Amino acid sequence: MIKHHLKILAIPVLLFIFTGCKDKKSNTNTTADTEVTILVKKENFLSGGLVEPISIVSRELSDGSTADCYKIVVTSTPTDHEMGPWCPGNISDDASAGGIWLEGGKVYDVDGEFVKNLSTFYDDDTWMMYNSETGEITKTSSKQECEDAANPNVGEEYENFCVECLPSYIGDITHTYYIPITPKKAAKPYAFSNGPGGGPDDGHERPGAPPNGGPEGHGGPNGNSTMPSNRGLAFNGVIFNAPAPVDAILGAYTLAPFDDAGGHINLNEGYHYHAATGVSKKIEQSDNHAAMIGYAFDGYGIFGNTDAEGKAYTDLDDSRGHYDEIRGYHYHVDNAGNNNFIDGLRGEYAL
Repeated sequence: MIKHHLKILAIPVLLFIFTGCKDKKSNTNTTADTEVTILVKKENFLSGGLVEPISIVSRELSDGSTADCYKIVVTSTPTDHEMGPWCPGNISDDASAGGIWLEGGKVYDVDGEFVKNLSTFYDDDTWMMYNSETGEITKTSSKQECEDAANPNVGEEYENFCVECLPSYIGDITHTYYIPITPKKAAKPYAFSNGPGGGPDDGHERPGAPPNGGPEGHGGPNGNSTMPSNRGLAFNGVIFNAPAPVDAILGAYTLAPFDDAGGHINLNEGYHYHAATGVSKKIEQSDNHAAMIGYAFDGYGIFGNTDAEGKAYTDLDDSRGHYDEIRGYHYHVDNAGNNNFIDGLRGEYAL
């Protein structure tokens, strides 16, 4: 009788245990070594940037396994902030008429004075991007000029042009991305290529896109040639792009400013970010930790550069990530002036 009584008691206990695990799995997962893994939350994405509702599909990952992934189809048009401006019209214009430029780890306002003093800024008298009599700044003014000036083989006729590609120049561009719902730690981290241009462009055209909706492959320490060079996705559906090829831009004596949100447009990719400036949607944290701003393509969260007190994180690994028990493994973006977000993926990504 005693044994029978114990069996009856054990049944509700087991039911409670299994129910508890199921409830937890909707938000977190715990690995064998007790590390907390935070699952991707599709509700974090703004519906205004989506072409269709986020769905779940099975995809092959970079290690050859398969996993449930969120299929996210976006317009690459932010709904939480305005795009532009980029190039001011006259050297008398203040900062409200232009965007920003990233140089040497610092963020500079592209106002009229900045454009006027480019020859001093870069210590090169070739820079002369305005009419000395009227003060009017020389900049692209049509879709064709935008396309020609953003070409890697830009002609001398576009020397000393401020390149400004407007939203009206692009049609209904959509991109499809796949992000693993449950991040899976890779055996080795995948490092991004930061060679000339750091990957696909920014205002300069690039070849056709491989899998995962646009990222261009550069490989990594795991030898996978499909390594995405785009870093991740902001909550508004705008891509965190690879570093802008600043050397190529400046080498042609052109300037391709970013707007105050760190983004600009090219005709192939549409609007995209090269720096996190705190303008797009962010999710504040209750413990003074940096706010969350999006997801990397391996499903780990991307957070701001500094905490609520303005202090940068000093314990980041080579991918610009670290671990805590609240957020699990996650990334912190680079300083905006460094034209960079994160340096690699610590997890497996969808192909």
